[in-house]
Amino acid sequence: MGRLDRLVLGDGVPDAPQDRAEGFRYLLRALAAGFILCVEHGDAEHPEFGRMVDHRMAWGLDCPDCLYLYTAVRGDATYRIWGNRGSANHFDVQVNAGHFASGNIQDWTVITNVSGDDLEVGPGGELEMVLSPTEREGNWLRNAEGAEFILIRQYFDDWSAERPADLVIERLDADYPTPPPAPADLAQRYDRLIEWLDTGVDYWEEWSRNWLALAPNSMTFVVDDVSVGLRGQAYGLGNFYCEPDEAVLLTWEPVVCRHFSFSLANWYWESLDFATHQSSLNRNQSTVDPDGKLRMVIAHQDPGHANWLDPVGHTKGSLAGRVLLPEGPVAQPASQVIPLEELGEILPPDTARISPEERTTVLAARRRAVWHRYRR
Repeated sequence: MGRLDRLVLGDGVPDAPQDRAEGFRYLLRALAAGFILCVEHGDAEHPEFGRMVDHRMAWGLDCPDCLYLYTAVRGDATYRIWGNRGSANHFDVQVNAGHFASGNIQDWTVITNVSGDDLEVGPGGELEMVLSPTEREGNWLRNAEGAEFILIRQYFDDWSAERPADLVIERLDADYPTPPPAPADLAQRYDRLIEWLDTGVDYWEEWSRNWLALAPNSMTFVVDDVSVGLRGQAYGLGNFYCEPDEAVLLTWEPVVCRHFSFSLANWYWESLDFATHQSSLNRNQSTVDPDGKLRMVIAHQDPGHANWLDPVGHTKGSLAGRVLLPEGPVAQPASQVIPLEELGEILPPDTARISPEERTTVLAARRRAVWHRYRR
């Protein structure tokens, strides 16, 4: 853990009690995530899907609407993936060269990216895919030299109704029962874990610092179709600064799209607790005002506004936006910092309101939905 204390005790890192406590928790989460990415699910010969991000193991500005499945693969091998697609609003499969441990995502290469829209799925959700160097009939995913992992993203719009996929993967012609792990193979995975701890986590800290250095309460959407992010998604880069007696009013004009979301994160680029707090909002969870604008309020107290974003005690952090498959230009959000007590005077009279009892119901539904998604 001494390799990671720089992330909590280094120059410029917040030292408030909440930040410091979350920092040491993040060190443990980073170790746990690295174990999944580099060791436990780093076996390309006998792969198994694992959740590389969890609401109890957040990192990398994870999206509260997304379930991420990950496993190592080998570029010259053939794999069968099968099971049930589930009912997530958007399903995406990506095969990449490169690894999170390198700390340099710009050096990654996307070998294959297939949307669920392009897959043949049975009437009951049955799904089978083959990842191989040579083309196959049916749902074929191209494999190639340098491939290191497969990442499946599932974006949920209606958290309570949509269900996650149930998928397994196997390398064809693999030996079973699984032989004991070779010492050289485990040593290689341990070295990659050390690389993750030495350089991989630094990448996310650098991004967090950069976002917090932007103009306070600003956000800019950019469309990124060239890196290893989700293809066809516009990413909103921003931050929030909100004192306990303030409210930050975010105003945005939605575009027709497959999915959109706004979420808050702490210094360590961990999504804030989205199971028991309304720290994120997506298309299904938010209410657009009659004038066609989406108004969201960041505030430490429930403002009685339906589109409340709860900073969970944080006065500053990252603000992330995502717009998937927009059918037109993505508007830039506007922000306004106002005294919390004046919020009612600023909001339009017909904006969506919510009672304390209704809020309790909404939060209970969020909590149950997250439990189901992560099989709690």
